[in-house]
Amino acid sequence: MHSTLIVARMAASSADKVAGLFADFDQTDMPNRMGTRRRQLFEFNGLYFHLQDFDEDNGGALIEEAKTDPRFVQISEDLKPYITAYDPQTWRSPKDAMARRFYAWSAR
Repeated sequence: MHSTLIVARMAASSADKVAGLFADFDQTDMPNRMGTRRRQLFEFNGLYFHLQDFDEDNGGALIEEAKTDPRFVQISEDLKPYITAYDPQTWRSPKDAMARRFYAWSAR
């Protein structure tokens, strides 16, 4: 399994709204189209963490393909009032907000 972790900024008061947007999005075929197997959202002291698990590391090819889907474009727009870049000066795409894994362990 491959995981990505996006780090951004979000007010804690926005958590329910953001969760609702993703709940609606995840009811569509978009997670399957993007290869997403699990999504978890976390908030801590004004930070937003978006953990996604995928069956395999395909270099983000499926997500890149999905980016032009109107549903992907719409959720991206719907999230803008709630989620802001961790560092707006360096953010150009979601890849600029992805944490770098430097250690992993598994019982398997």
